[in-house]
Amino acid sequence: MCHIDGASLRNTIITAALLASLAGAAAQAPRGRDQGDWPCRQAKVGTIALASVWAGPPLDIAAQNWRAEPELSALVTHASERRTPLDQAQSAIADYAKRLSQEEKNARLAMLMAGIFDRLNNERDSVIAGLERYGRKQKDMAERVKSEIEALNAAQSETTANEQKVADLSNRVQWDTRVFEDRRRALTYVCETPVLIEQRLGALARTIAAAMS
Repeated sequence: MCHIDGASLRNTIITAALLASLAGAAAQAPRGRDQGDWPCRQAKVGTIALASVWAGPPLDIAAQNWRAEPELSALVTHASERRTPLDQAQSAIADYAKRLSQEEKNARLAMLMAGIFDRLNNERDSVIAGLERYGRKQKDMAERVKSEIEALNAAQSETTANEQKVADLSNRVQWDTRVFEDRRRALTYVCETPVLIEQRLGALARTIAAAMS
C-alpha cells in the first residue's frame, strides 16, 4: 500500500478545494458570453434605458433641473437610498404629489423621476464597476494560489525537503484559498444588487406615473 504523508495529503485536499472553488466561480459566468471580468452568474446588463422602467410622459430638458429644487432634491435622495424601505419611499412620493397644485404636478413629478433615475442608474453603474474590479481580483488570486500550489509541490518533491519552507507554503496556500472561497461566497449577495436597484427604480417609476394627472 502506498504511504501518503501528512503534508502530501493536506496538499491534495487543498488542491481539490481550490479546483472546486475555481469551478464554482467559473460556473457563475453566463455560458456563451464573453463577460470579461464579470464574476456573476447573472448576465451583465449595462446602463439601463429610461424606457425600460418609465411608462409615463417623456421627460423634457426642464426635468433635468431637479437639483435646483431643495425639497425635490431631498426627496430624490430619500427615495433613492436603499436603506429607505420601499413602502416608505413610495408613501413619501405620494404625499409630495398630494401637496402639488394641479398646474405644477406633472412638471414636478417629471423632475422627481429624472432625479431618481439619474441617482439609481449611477449607483447601479458604480456597483457593476465594483463587481468587475472584484472579478479581476479573484482571477489574480486564483493565479496566485495556483503558483503557490506549484511551489508547494516542488518543495515537497525535493530529495531533502525543507520542512519549514513546506510548512510556510502550505499555510500560505490554505490562507489564500480560504480568502478566495470567502470572497466567492460573498458574491452570492453582491451579484443581486444591480437587479435589486433596477427593481426599486421600476417600482418608484410606477408610483410617480400613477401620481401624475
